[in-house]
Amino acid sequence: TVKNIEQQYVEIPENRKFDVLCNLVDLQSPDLAIVFGRTKKRVDELAEGLKKRGYAAEGIHGDLTQSKRADVIRQFKEHTIEIMVATDVAARGLDITGVSHVYNFDIPQDPESYVHRIGRTGRAGTKGLAVTFITPRERHHLKVIEDVTKTRMSRQSPPTFSEVMAGNQEAVIHRILSTIDKREFEEYKPMANKLLEEVDSVSLLSATLKLLTKESNMAPVQLTEVAPLRNKKARAERRRGRDRKETVGRKKNYRK
Repeated sequence: TVKNIEQQYVEIPENRKFDVLCNLVDLQSPDLAIVFGRTKKRVDELAEGLKKRGYAAEGIHGDLTQSKRADVIRQFKEHTIEIMVATDVAARGLDITGVSHVYNFDIPQDPESYVHRIGRTGRAGTKGLAVTFITPRERHHLKVIEDVTKTRMSRQSPPTFSEVMAGNQEAVIHRILSTIDKREFEEYKPMANKLLEEVDSVSLLSATLKLLTKESNMAPVQLTEVAPLRNKKARAERRRGRDRKETVGRKKNYRK
């Protein structure tokens, strides 16, 4: 795995994953982000849910026509959309620079898929961030990925509402200071001076920050629940346990 990609995981129940994804996007403000879902239906629902919450998002998967898939990729490259939701198959072979964040909404099936997914970011010497969501029953699967890739992901807590709001305010302040540095405000000075005659500067700036700060959109989004990945080792143990019971049962019947 690429060394300039920061790798994190968040452990949360299935029914909280979508809200946490939106909070992370608000807090981290990715330039371009790819969200990976396990199935085509999952990708469709995630893309629609993100659009419902006000994000510029589109999905790609194997059921789309080649022209539709190419159109989504073109929009993503041109920054017309900021989030692309994809299945593993649809994302193979993608050569897009500038992807700052990868979100594994569903943990990948195997370590190879994990490496492929996070390799979409951290390209051309830039830094990237990969965040993987797991449910409590998928801890073993995460450990398998860590062992094979010889990498340890740092555990992160889901961001709180206050953290998201603080992050949004910081983003607005950064934009304001950047505009000042570039002197891109001269034509607004007369109106600013007029407002300062009527309102004190602190109240004026506070109102401006309130209007510019993105408030979290909590429009209800319902996703079809996806079962967590099963632990193959645990399944094998359960099978062996059932086989032993059946063998013991047959021996008892034979003795009778």
